[in-house]
Amino acid sequence: MAVKLRLVRMGKKKQPTYRVVAADSRSPRDGRFLEVVGTYAPRGRSSTEDETIITIDHEKALRWLRQGAKPTDRVERLLRSSGTLDRLAGGTGEVATANSASGDTEAGAADAAPGDGPVSDDEPGSDDEPGSNDEPGSNDEPGSNPVPA
Repeated sequence: MAVKLRLVRMGKKKQPTYRVVAADSRSPRDGRFLEVVGTYAPRGRSSTEDETIITIDHEKALRWLRQGAKPTDRVERLLRSSGTLDRLAGGTGEVATANSASGDTEAGAADAAPGDGPVSDDEPGSDDEPGSNDEPGSNDEPGSNPVPA
């Protein structure tokens, strides 16, 4: 069973509030879920209070994430803003998600092949020399262009 952390819509018409839940990925959006992890009120608690409110039970969210639950894009942003993903990455040494905000993760850097790093100027074959590019018409020497004009 593939578990996802996702939003379930609650509230009145034009005044949405959401529950962050752990649910089977095959169940419908507002259908059956396994556990409530938190709440999200994008428009605040009332019409007079317009601050976004995010309430996440960090322990429940971390437990589901460690068990392999995949957050949706919106829930991932909510978890990141509440600090839950930081706790996951910092506390266990695991990578928070595949697409982190910084773009580089420790595990991603460790998985890179040794030759994938940046090329230094000391290595042979650098593009500093004229004519070192193998593409036709890329020579810097005048009159050596094989492409007819």
